[in-house]
Amino acid sequence: MSYQVFARKYRPKTFDDVLGQDHVVKTLRNAIAQKRLAHAYLFVGPRGTGKTSTARILAKALNCTLGPKADFDPDEDVCIEIAEGRSLDVLEIDGASNNGVEQVRDLRESVRFAPARGQFKIFYIDEVHMLSNAAFNALLKTLEEPPPHVKFIFATTEANKILPTILSRCQRFDLRPIPTETIAKHLLHIANLEGISLDDTAAWAIAKGADGGMRDAQSMLDQLVSFCGDTINESNVLDVFGFTSREKVAALTQNLLARDNPAALSLIQKEAESGRELSQLLGELIGCLRALLVAKLDPAADGEGIPAHLWATLLSAADEYAPDRILSAIDVFAEAEGRMKWATNKRLHFELGVIKAIQSLGEVRIADIIKVLTRGADFIPNTASLSPVQVETIPAKEIKTAEHVAVLPQVKTNPKNAFSSLDSLIEAAPESIKPLEKVDTAPPWNKDSAPAEVKPLETESSTAAHENTFQNDPLIQAALIKFEGKFVSQS
Repeated sequence: MSYQVFARKYRPKTFDDVLGQDHVVKTLRNAIAQKRLAHAYLFVGPRGTGKTSTARILAKALNCTLGPKADFDPDEDVCIEIAEGRSLDVLEIDGASNNGVEQVRDLRESVRFAPARGQFKIFYIDEVHMLSNAAFNALLKTLEEPPPHVKFIFATTEANKILPTILSRCQRFDLRPIPTETIAKHLLHIANLEGISLDDTAAWAIAKGADGGMRDAQSMLDQLVSFCGDTINESNVLDVFGFTSREKVAALTQNLLARDNPAALSLIQKEAESGRELSQLLGELIGCLRALLVAKLDPAADGEGIPAHLWATLLSAADEYAPDRILSAIDVFAEAEGRMKWATNKRLHFELGVIKAIQSLGEVRIADIIKVLTRGADFIPNTASLSPVQVETIPAKEIKTAEHVAVLPQVKTNPKNAFSSLDSLIEAAPESIKPLEKVDTAPPWNKDSAPAEVKPLETESSTAAHENTFQNDPLIQAALIKFEGKFVSQS
């Protein structure tokens, strides 16, 4: 018998063999058990997720002996004929090469004939979105009211290209990308059956590179067997397909969080010189930052396949950053990813993205300064309702910032201590939002000495109202008591 690639040899034969599409399998099983069979089905999903395999399994369930039934014998001759594509009652049509009106007319003629052996005559059209508008329109009437013995099954990767009049006549099933863990486990299962030694890390690297497609993963494993023989490790996968290890992705993320430009750029240079695919590395980096962002919001979230010890280190390094900072870095890399798709020098755009992301992580925003000052003000006691004697008895140690680590100095004896208080407040802020090492305070602005063109226009009533509001402010009242000050009329 001629050699069969893994993608064909291990194609699902029954509903139990379909992986990662439980929502589709359960619905089809229930429909068969309850005899609620539609006349047209549409399977939508990315490549390699099981559209054709599911269509053939459904055809077997409909035309098997004593069917329709969900638990059929895949080894009976009727099912084998369907699996091999030689059943007279199941016609598989390629929509890309049979997309004209004439082909649809031929299909409409064959619809009238009864099935040769099974209960139904099943028409499976793959890549149905390739049909022309005229062909779709020619199919409409037959699709809406087919003979009782006819079933249509369509498959496509681009449902948006199908006419709405066709979509409304079908039961639609969206097949999802298969989870990485599911693909990795299935690859280990295949390797065990084939007598191949496949490392767990290698299986994960293949599954990650397959991006949700089981067929792609099986084809990659086939290629690795030809290259490596019966023993495959992670380094083989990285060398053959140009993938980047999870350790390198974690190291690059660590360099970003440490705002270490030279180390991050050096890592990218080494990966580029070793022939790694930089677009894939950037995608992995975005995925890692996304995982950190989700972990900020949900501590129970996992690390997207990053080893536990590396994930713990990354979480610790990300503690000093608020979620909006990590989100801004992701936005920077998303823009870089869009530019890299069409650029000849991908490395340049990647490095620019790294520099911008590090700058966004380390920049100081006015909102951060306001937040620090607000935190300190929230913990200043409200002295508006206290007498001067009560205010004098408030210990300075009770005036704290939100972190309860900074003590505002006494400012009673010297008003200049007020500026020291502001310095203490800023020094007490978390490292991630400290605005400056030192705050330079400017002398108060005197409106009388300002040029005439910038002096505010004030009326007598508005000035009096403003001064009254200002004087009654609790913080101003507290400051007057502390500084032993008073208001002096400008008139």
